[in-house]
Amino acid sequence: MKARTLKKDKVNIITMGCSKNLVDSEVLLTQLRGNGINASHESNSDDHNIIIINTCGFIDNAKQESIDTILQYVDAKEQGLVDKVYVTGCLSQRYKDDLEKEIPQVDAFFGTRDLPAILKKFKADYKHELVGERLLTHSAHYAYMKISEGCDRPCSFCAIPLMRGGHISRPIEELVKEAQHKAANGTKELLLIAQDSTYYGLDLYKKRNLAELMDRLADVEGIGWIRLHYAYPTGFPMDVIQVMKDRPNICKYLDIPLQHGSTSVLKTMRRGTTREKQEELIHSIREMIPEIAIRTTLIAGHPGEGEKEFQEMVDFVERMKFERLGVFTYSHEENTHAFSMEDKLSQEEKQNRANHLMEVQEQISYDLNQERIGKTYKVLIDKKEGGYFVGRTEFDSVEVDNEVLIDASKFYCRVGDFVQAKVFDATEFDLYATVEN
Repeated sequence: MKARTLKKDKVNIITMGCSKNLVDSEVLLTQLRGNGINASHESNSDDHNIIIINTCGFIDNAKQESIDTILQYVDAKEQGLVDKVYVTGCLSQRYKDDLEKEIPQVDAFFGTRDLPAILKKFKADYKHELVGERLLTHSAHYAYMKISEGCDRPCSFCAIPLMRGGHISRPIEELVKEAQHKAANGTKELLLIAQDSTYYGLDLYKKRNLAELMDRLADVEGIGWIRLHYAYPTGFPMDVIQVMKDRPNICKYLDIPLQHGSTSVLKTMRRGTTREKQEELIHSIREMIPEIAIRTTLIAGHPGEGEKEFQEMVDFVERMKFERLGVFTYSHEENTHAFSMEDKLSQEEKQNRANHLMEVQEQISYDLNQERIGKTYKVLIDKKEGGYFVGRTEFDSVEVDNEVLIDASKFYCRVGDFVQAKVFDATEFDLYATVEN
């Protein structure tokens, strides 16, 4: 008679939301595998018996998507298709008590800083020797690097401090070690992310230390591009722009969420700045690096935004001519400062305003892209898709910005390689190019 063998656990991690959540999932994946546990990220295989859902709780749509995903796997559990469902991340941090009451079928809920507690469920240890190492869930040629966690800003609309806690910087030495490990494993581009990257270092070094961090990372052999995301504009450290100017492998690219173009709304938002100060900052940055691509995000429909204030934001976009722009509609989030304010606009009106801003931006983007025709750029090839090799210039980040399309029937490119590409045509959001030998 054969002895019955116990089936080994197989874990599937599902990630919702932003790149910061993706980094957390990659760290969890690395720790699980480092403990000998069979774990995957968003595997299509149906033989995983444990599901970990890393949720997003940022705005209504993201919260709903996270809840729908939890319910999907809870249903699978009730059908006997999976044994356990664990939930972590921002939604779980923010609404743990409510979720436990509403969805008791979930085996455990964890917050955003509960990695050791999750590992304990697998009788696994947090392995400190794996700090700085991370299994990437996408092509290895680019990697997000989270330089800090949490946020100390008091922005009226934002629930991130409720979910992620206060600002904590990671030490420079730890980040350099992580960059070296990534470079050794084929990473060419580092995308620096945080809730507030320009606050980096204040807690550890008693000064804003982002410029030194970027300078040290630029020394890491094998890293071709370093890209800066989520730079808060108030108190912006201009030495960052100097380092960007001096170091050729730091992309001439800045993601700086400005959120609005009306001084009165910025005050209501508690952003600590004015439209005039924001415009001065953008002018100063462009003066130092004329070719820089500036990406920003704006919010349409925040309390206090009437027709006049909205028009001020439209005028702001037309004047500033941002190279890249994203627009969110305001989401009325409980426990934020703005929640006590009247949310007068319908979702339809907010969306109409967002659409109008993006129509203005489309023309700006088209005009700027036309100026790129005939020029040659260093392009990082991300993938092959629909008969094209698809890449990006240093002025474009992954998934959110313009792409360079190279005809795969005429040219061969290797994913993860840099090529020199000459632009021969352009639309609002795409550049068409040939490869230069």
